[in-house]
Formats: sequence, C-alpha cells, structure tokens
Amino acid sequence: MSDATLSALKMSVFVASIATVVVWIPGTLIAYVLARREFFGKRVVSTLLLLPMVLPPTAVGYLLLRMLATDGPLGPRTLGFDPGILLTWKAAVLASAVMATPLVVRTARVTFEGIDPRLESMARTLGHGRLRTFVGTTLPLASRGLLAAAILGFTRAIGEFGATVTIAGNIPGRTQTLASAIYSAQETGDQREAYFLLCVALVVGFVAIFASEYLARNPERTRTR
Repeated sequence: MSDATLSALKMSVFVASIATVVVWIPGTLIAYVLARREFFGKRVVSTLLLLPMVLPPTAVGYLLLRMLATDGPLGPRTLGFDPGILLTWKAAVLASAVMATPLVVRTARVTFEGIDPRLESMARTLGHGRLRTFVGTTLPLASRGLLAAAILGFTRAIGEFGATVTIAGNIPGRTQTLASAIYSAQETGDQREAYFLLCVALVVGFVAIFASEYLARNPERTRTR
C-alpha cells in the first residue's frame, strides 16, 4: 500500500466519521419530529431532506459551491469573514454530510414510526416528561435502527465523490478520499491501486449493508418464528 493510498483511506475514515456525527444527532431529532408530529409544510421539509438522494452529486456540489462562493449566502462578503471551507477537509465533511443526510433521516424515521406510540404514552402516565420519555423509552427502543442509520450514513459519506470533489477538490494528502483516489488511479492507469481501493470499497459497503440489515430486523418478530 502506497503512502498516497494510506493517506486517502485515513482521510476517508476521518471525513466520514465527522460527517456521520454531524448528521446523526440532528438527523435523529428531525426524524423523530417527522415521525411523531404533524405540521404545516411537513411534506416539503421531508422532500428537501431527501432531495440529495435523487439529485446528481455534482449538482449538490455545485449548489454548495454557489452558497460558499464570495457573494453566496455563506460566502465571505455575506458573513463578513472567510470561513475557509472550500478546498479543505471541512468542505469534504460538508459535502459528505449533505449526501448522507437522506439515508440517516429516512432510516431513523422508519425506525421511530415502527415504535408503538402507546409505549411512550405509558411512560408519560408514569410521570415522565417528554424529554425523559424520549431518552429513557424511545431511544432505547430505537437503538438498533438508529445504529443502522449511523452505519448507512457513514458508508454513504465514505463513498461520496461528486459533491466532495466539486467543493473540496482532489488534493493528495489534504482532501483526497477513497472515491477520488480510485478516480485518480484509474486516470493515471494505475490499475493495481485502483483494484485495491475498489476491493476496500466493496468490503466496506458489504459489511455496512449486512450490518444495517441485521440491525433493522425486528427482534420480536425473529423470536416468534
């Protein structure tokens, strides 16, 4: 394994880990609200959150690039200072987090919708407030599904390419990730490195999907078989 390959793998794990944490915490709360509350514009909010799933990753990257541009909503002139995001690992985290959001929110929402609301009502009749019920009852019941959401989000982040390369570039040792390293190896004709990185991506993807499928199983249903 070359130093460049090792650096790309480390960067991928680093970026995907931070992106997963950034998305998983608010994504879990948003998913709970979408699963348990009715409010004006709920379908619009849900659609916007899932939109990166169907948009071309490069289109998402372009939108982020325009937002972070000099005159963009999050650009230096608008904010009054330069956040220093473009062409850095922070940009890779941002792109990966945005692309992972649909999987995290969708999986977590399905998990919450699968929990009987009567269990939460029973907890409240025992004097538990909403926060205590959520932390002490809902989260434990949803733990398997939420872990599956985190795993899927991490896998999506580690495999992200289009949006990441648009705003973070493909700089070896700085912003080059697993996906962009595969692209570079293929472009330079280094088939051995490309195959190695491809095998890594396949193993990570298989393990992640297998684990998420296992966690998504209903243990009650399994025991009754």
